[in-house]
Amino acid sequence: MEPIKSEQAFEEKIAGVKPTIAVFKTTWCKDCHFIDPFMPEVVEAYKDRLNFIQLDRDEVPDLCEKLNILGIPSFIAFREGKELARFVSKLRKTRDEIEQFLDRSLEIADALPR
Repeated sequence: MEPIKSEQAFEEKIAGVKPTIAVFKTTWCKDCHFIDPFMPEVVEAYKDRLNFIQLDRDEVPDLCEKLNILGIPSFIAFREGKELARFVSKLRKTRDEIEQFLDRSLEIADALPR
C-alpha cells in the first residue's frame, strides 16, 4: 500500500479510472495492527484490479473530517474522484470481510459507466 501524506496526493490518487481503495489507519490503533499481517497478501491478490493507498488519520485530520472518517481502520473505494463504497464498523475487521468489501467495490465500479 502506498502511503499518502497530503490531501493533494490523495486527490491525485483517487482520480484514476482504476478503482482505488483508501485505508485510513493510525499507529496507535490495535484493530489497525490486527490487519497488518494479512493485508500485503490481500493487496497482492487484488493489485491488477485495484490500487491501494494508506493514510494515517493523525497526519491528515482535515481530510478525515471532510470525509467523515470516525472509526479506524476505515476502507473507502474511489473511482474518478468519487466514492463508490465504504467499509466501517466498530468491530475488528477480518480478512474475509475486507475481501468481501473489495469484491463489492469492484462490482460497483464495473456497473458504472466509464
